[in-house]
Amino acid sequence: MGFIVFEEEAFNYLDAQLENFVKRMDRIRERSEDKTMNKWLDTQDVCQTLNICPRTVQTLRDNGTLAYTQISHKTYYKPEDVMAIVAVVEDKKKDMR
Repeated sequence: MGFIVFEEEAFNYLDAQLENFVKRMDRIRERSEDKTMNKWLDTQDVCQTLNICPRTVQTLRDNGTLAYTQISHKTYYKPEDVMAIVAVVEDKKKDMR
């Protein structure tokens, strides 16, 4: 095994550059954590949350009431979008009674 000798100034510069790189990667990771799939709901989760059937979820998607994203033939919903339509679903249930 050999030794590599650095001048102190070159070492400090390299150390600072590496530190900046690590900080940038941390910021990118923090921003991407908000976009992870574990925070999204699938159709079954929406059905259970709103106490509705899958066909009703389909209707809410079709008429634009519920925003969604489709990845590899699977549909996902943001929790805040689902919570935003709780009142709409409750009103429709009252009208049916």
